[in-house]
Amino acid sequence: MISTAGTVGKWKAMARPSLPSSLDSTLPGISREVLSVSMEPKYQCQQCKEILRKPFQAQCGHRFCVFCFKQLTSSGPIPCKTCRAEGIFEEAMSMLNIAVAFPDNAARREIDSLPAKCQNDGCSWSGTLKEYEGQHEGRCDFERVKCEACQALILVSEKDRHNERECEARTLNCKYCKVTFNFKEIKAHDEICQKFPMQCKDCGKKKIPREKFQEHIKSCAKSKSACQFSEIGCRAVVDNGKQQEHEQTSMTEHLHLMLAVLSSVRLRAEGAGELQEDSGLGLYRGPEDASPVGAHAAGHNAPRGVGPGVQQKVTALENIVCVLNREVERSALTLEALSRQHRLDQEKIENLSNKVRQLEQTLTMRDLQLAESEQSLRELQFCTYDGVFIWKIADFSRRRQDAVGGRAPAMFSPAFYSSKYGYKMCLRLYLNGDGTGRGTHLSLFFVVMRGKYDALLKWPFSQKVTLMLLDQNNREHIIDAFRPDVTILLCACVEWLCSNRLPHSI
Repeated sequence: MISTAGTVGKWKAMARPSLPSSLDSTLPGISREVLSVSMEPKYQCQQCKEILRKPFQAQCGHRFCVFCFKQLTSSGPIPCKTCRAEGIFEEAMSMLNIAVAFPDNAARREIDSLPAKCQNDGCSWSGTLKEYEGQHEGRCDFERVKCEACQALILVSEKDRHNERECEARTLNCKYCKVTFNFKEIKAHDEICQKFPMQCKDCGKKKIPREKFQEHIKSCAKSKSACQFSEIGCRAVVDNGKQQEHEQTSMTEHLHLMLAVLSSVRLRAEGAGELQEDSGLGLYRGPEDASPVGAHAAGHNAPRGVGPGVQQKVTALENIVCVLNREVERSALTLEALSRQHRLDQEKIENLSNKVRQLEQTLTMRDLQLAESEQSLRELQFCTYDGVFIWKIADFSRRRQDAVGGRAPAMFSPAFYSSKYGYKMCLRLYLNGDGTGRGTHLSLFFVVMRGKYDALLKWPFSQKVTLMLLDQNNREHIIDAFRPDVTILLCACVEWLCSNRLPHSI
């Protein structure tokens, strides 16, 4: 016979049931300040001393928040401190063990129905504790939380703005070098950031990185610097872009300064007896022209013990003169090349100018063609070929004011035809009248125009003409008809005076 009682008891002791997700919580009890009424002791967690959140009841009868109970029993069963404090501790019953504890749903329903209000200043929310826990807790715009960086208390609704704009301890990336800095240090960093944009005061160029600013100063055409011959007396301070021009225009002055320096060195050397004389004429010579020491001593009566320092200075100055001579030759060649290039540039400019004039002429012709095309398009848009033309005049009030003011006394309608190959006609309108009707009538003229097919038509024009002033309310139209006087050979022009009141629109 095999007994399994010990095995089952051992398995129960080792098993630790997991809580369902509906009973799991990562928060301790609810603050008692949320209640609108005084809290009863039975609703208090024995660990955190706040309102029970998802209450759990131990086998001893005391209630805990599920979060608090899990923390207490995380290392295994422990004695209940509340039982010890109340003097009712029993070894078997006063052990807090999650394996034998259970959710206290009755207490939870009572707690959920308790009246609650928001404890944050400025918030007027109220409801039940269940509604507070499910809908309002952690979502109140008036709730103050501590900033993790600067430890300041801020409203939840302003947390993002505080983190981005106001927090003194927030970190920012330098927008130039992308290095991360504390907000308090970012201004000091701008003073040394190698990518920080700077502006040249001489040429006005902006957004020059600090690391390249010195290079720009050296190459800036408008930045001023001393002439490179300042060491021998030239006091000119010119733009970098004009240094070469200054050297070319002041070459004679530089040579004079160089000669003065050489002369002073020569005088100092002669006074000290340190200058070599050639054939008794007192001419100085470079080291390449000097004789060997033995030959010099035998053939010349020169002083001994020439100073090496003075000799080096003389040699350096002679080399500078040679360099200047080469610069003069090179400058002459450069000037000649620039002259040739200038002539070539002038020829190119002349050719480009001719092309521009040709393009302008072509553009003018295209503009004329475009204007003609637009005119033809407008004529085709409004043109009729059945001898009937309806002329609707938009913005009548403004046009009549222009006519009264004399700015545009007459208007012409688009052309229309009696048939496809018939007479070409148009209307001329004076909104303020013409002739004897000026200021009192509206004058309308019928005009026969020159057309493409006049040679095929019968002349003089003798067709019947009907003019009609349309009432837009369709009540009373003004109609008149006539035939032109056949004695007029060029065109028929008839003034039609309307004795009625001038309309506001046609």
